[in-house]
Amino acid sequence: MSLIRWSPTRDLAAWPSDIVEMQREINKMFDNIFRGERDESFASSSWVPAVDIAEHDDEYIVKVELPGVSKDDVKITLESNILTIRGEKKQEKETKKENLHRVERLYGTFQRSFTLPSTVKSDKIDASFRDGILHISLPKAEESKPKQIEVKVK
Repeated sequence: MSLIRWSPTRDLAAWPSDIVEMQREINKMFDNIFRGERDESFASSSWVPAVDIAEHDDEYIVKVELPGVSKDDVKITLESNILTIRGEKKQEKETKKENLHRVERLYGTFQRSFTLPSTVKSDKIDASFRDGILHISLPKAEESKPKQIEVKVK
C-alpha cells in the first residue's frame, strides 16, 4: 500500500469561487509581508501605538509611544470612566520627487480606550508629552489608597 500525501488545494475545485479568491488574497498578503513588501492600502492603514499602564499607591500612570506624532494631533478625553486617547500620525509630504526604496512606517489615525476605576480623581488628571512619549497621570481618590492598620496586642 502506498501513502498519498493530502493536499488541500486538490479539493479547491469543489469550493465556491469567493472562498478560493479570499484564500488567494490572504496568501498574497502574507507573502508580501514576509518579503518586506507592503500593499499601498496596507501601508496607509491605521496603526495602534504601544501603551504601558502602571499602578502606584497614589496614582495610575499611562505611557503611550507616539513617535512622529505632534502633541497638537493628540486628543485625550474622559467620559463615564473611559479614558480615550485618539490622534493621527501624518505622513510627511514633500514637494521634491523622491525615489523611495522602502516604506515601512505606518501612518493614519489611532484610538485607544481604557476603562478606569471609579476611584480616579478626574479633575486632577495630568498629561505631558515629551520625546514621543505621552505620559498621563491619573491620581487616586483618598478612599481608594491602601491604608495600613496597626494591630494592637492586648
